[in-house]
Amino acid sequence: MQHHYIERDTRQIKTEQFYGDQVIQFLYSHVREQSSWLFRRLISARISSVLGYMNYDGILSARMKNYLDIHKQLNVDPTECLAAPAELNSLRKIFERKIRYWECRSMPNDPCAIVAPADSRVLFGSFLEESGLFIKGKFFDYEEMFGREKRTWLASFCDGDFAVFRLTPEKYHYNHTPVAGKIVDFYQIQGAYHACNPHAVVSVVTPYSKNKRVVTIIDTDVKGGTGAGLVAMIEVVALMIGDIVQCYSEKKYESPISIGTGMFVIKGVPKSIFRPGSSTVVLIFQKDRVRFADDIAANMSNPEAKSIFSRGFGKSLVETDVKVRSFIAGSIISES
Repeated sequence: MQHHYIERDTRQIKTEQFYGDQVIQFLYSHVREQSSWLFRRLISARISSVLGYMNYDGILSARMKNYLDIHKQLNVDPTECLAAPAELNSLRKIFERKIRYWECRSMPNDPCAIVAPADSRVLFGSFLEESGLFIKGKFFDYEEMFGREKRTWLASFCDGDFAVFRLTPEKYHYNHTPVAGKIVDFYQIQGAYHACNPHAVVSVVTPYSKNKRVVTIIDTDVKGGTGAGLVAMIEVVALMIGDIVQCYSEKKYESPISIGTGMFVIKGVPKSIFRPGSSTVVLIFQKDRVRFADDIAANMSNPEAKSIFSRGFGKSLVETDVKVRSFIAGSIISES
């Protein structure tokens, strides 16, 4: 089945070209069904690291460099990159590239704007049954996502809203801060390395909350903050992702530092990088604190677009391709 997404700037329906799709379908059908032990091994940290090395540093990367014009194949715009095209001579270097985001990824001036954390394809959802965006237990299990012992955050985000940002392999792989505010918690949860390919996502129950992930809780109701209450930014690894490296920098990519509680982060600057491949960022918001962008919400039910998510989950779920730092929601100031 074709998987469509909508290009935000042009509103055109595009067909996604999957990388290694046949391998993913084989892994998540035949291997998973016939050998659960082998499947568990294949999504382990060790095997994921080996596959990542082979694909981005080893034999497969060398073959691609010799026989393909990588930049054209991956649709990488060399004018955006800080490094010269000749320096981006491996898959790893391309996927970990830095861009002139301050020039080519504009950000709204509105202090209440919430922006996309990555170049990605996004879907909106809600935990509230009365919401038109209600999606329960499809992409992740709510309690499992935060960690079942995190009772404070589970209570804080109850009946809230969320946005799922899926990074495809060719994307710019730095994650940027979607809001401004003070970090009140930061922790890592160990897990598996499931693929983020839509075929894999609909095949595995709540895969995002089963993968290794980093959770950052940001209080935006502080001086200089975005005014959207608590915001959870959850960075999720995937198959062949080696790590999530925290590298917050307020000026371009200069003097990167790790994230920690008590820090105030400004909006729209680099926070971390996935190394390498495709993965996912999930933003979770408190109830009645954000209003999602109308165009993205409308795109989800476009009747002319075919989506693997729509077929797999029985609800119209068409993704929109967005740029990092672009507007995805506005904060609603609490009256309390």
